[in-house]
Amino acid sequence: MENLSLVETKWKISPARRILLLLVLALAGLVVCSVVMLFFMVKQDNLEGGMVYATIVLQDVLVFMVPAIAAMALCYYNPLRVMGLSQAPSWKGIALAVLVCVVSLPAMNWLVEWNKSMQLPQALSGLEQWMQAMEKQGEQMTQGMLQHQSVPSLLANVLVVGFLAGLSEEIFFRGGMLKMFSRSGNYTHVAVWAVAIIFSAIHMQFYGFVPRMLLGAWFGYLLWWTRSLWVPIIAHALNNSLVVVFTYMEERGMVDSGSFDQMGLPQEGQLPWLALCSAVLTVTLIVCSRRYLFQKNEQSV
Repeated sequence: MENLSLVETKWKISPARRILLLLVLALAGLVVCSVVMLFFMVKQDNLEGGMVYATIVLQDVLVFMVPAIAAMALCYYNPLRVMGLSQAPSWKGIALAVLVCVVSLPAMNWLVEWNKSMQLPQALSGLEQWMQAMEKQGEQMTQGMLQHQSVPSLLANVLVVGFLAGLSEEIFFRGGMLKMFSRSGNYTHVAVWAVAIIFSAIHMQFYGFVPRMLLGAWFGYLLWWTRSLWVPIIAHALNNSLVVVFTYMEERGMVDSGSFDQMGLPQEGQLPWLALCSAVLTVTLIVCSRRYLFQKNEQSV
């Protein structure tokens, strides 16, 4: 990752204060977004159809994209370069990111299932009930958007749930927070994992916390190795879009129901051989990606 201590800054402030600025701007965007949503809910009693998409787009723009770009513009003279948005992605970097996304599906499905089985001690039963409620709410929102898709709604979901969500979240978490978190390469690993934890926690779906955290770390390393934010954006958008497309295919009977979510899950009493093979191949690809992308990155400095 680019050494931020060598990047000309407007203000000599600590990374913690930069991140605080980012969070304050995000909170302001959330307030504006909430006011607009309440206004339309009062006018229409509820949000349906195109208003649901408008709300999601508004949230992505006002809570994630605008605060991140604004905070970076306040802190740096060349915010797009610092964020990695001005660096064009290499086709080989994109190919490796896509390959890892596809190969890791069985392992990630098994990890999701393992995370869902998490149980807290009896003393934390209240917290567990709240976590389950948040998980159920998130699943209902997702299912409400992805069920009974027509071709136009499929395209809208790929654009909004797939591409725009990947774009906005990567701009905020990797292009903004991760770049602000680390002022030198000595702390890059800490920064990548700290931001990945925050990225997963902010989704408020704790029964998918571990796999989402690992995805966040992978996106962070992609930015570090390639210096282009477009590579993790593409990887993130692809990961989201696969869910949208497979849900559509399952509803239309193009593939067996549950084939996407159940891929890699063993029958009762069997070992998860497919998931284990997927995990080994994924780790191998990530190690190879690091060696190739980081070497190419060093050569381009």
